Amino acid sequence: MWTGKLAVLYEGQGDSLAFAQLAERLNVPLRNTAQADVLAEPFFLCWRDGCLKLLDRELLRKGGLTVDIEPRNGEQRSYPAPKQGALAQALGRKTRTVVDATTGWGQDSLFMFRMGYQVSCIERSPIMAELLVDGFHRLNQQDWMQRLQLSAPELSTGNAIDLLAALETPPDCIYLDPMFPPKRKKSALAKKAMVILRDLLGDDTDKDQLFTAALQAAGKRVVVKSPDDAEPLGGKPNESFSGKLVRYDIYLKG
Repeated sequence: MWTGKLAVLYEGQGDSLAFAQLAERLNVPLRNTAQADVLAEPFFLCWRDGCLKLLDRELLRKGGLTVDIEPRNGEQRSYPAPKQGALAQALGRKTRTVVDATTGWGQDSLFMFRMGYQVSCIERSPIMAELLVDGFHRLNQQDWMQRLQLSAPELSTGNAIDLLAALETPPDCIYLDPMFPPKRKKSALAKKAMVILRDLLGDDTDKDQLFTAALQAAGKRVVVKSPDDAEPLGGKPNESFSGKLVRYDIYLKG
């Protein structure tokens, strides 16, 4: 899928073996900064500032994108954070266990984790999985995580449709945040992270099959996050809650 699109970039700092092993796992070339003028790939992975980062050519000199383990603006820093807002309403008061079947950059997974839910993650892109493993490793090293004897969410890599069917215990909720095609009118709010992810991985073309698999595997409910103007993925939901520019559609079992 990403042949010719991605390389691992070694910038002369850190253990070069780790870079070589990453390139081997992803079956992509290993480049170095001496080749900067002739780099053929539009995207790169490299370790900078203690984080694994995803770069495009614009970001080669600007830092890069990484899985951010810090609370987003407006989120509580305490643990567990209060179960407030549209996402918490959509998950339901009795929900304890959540499988995020479309983890991506992990921001919703980490938000749910910080609210005290027992979160498991599925990510089908090996590229994103590498970034998530790095982020969750950094999370486990945080003082508050160690003090409270917490562990980052468990991560499974693979096709969520297959992995959901193989779950031994149905989670209370399965959470879906598939990539929808961009709006015709491009929003200035479109985040660089999502733009790069879409350019590298493409849209989720099997959203309908994923929804069906989630509804079969969930114990109590499926929650689908979508743009506020998108058609509901699973037909008319039982209930919906709206956040800023997004909507959470709830589909109850039974």
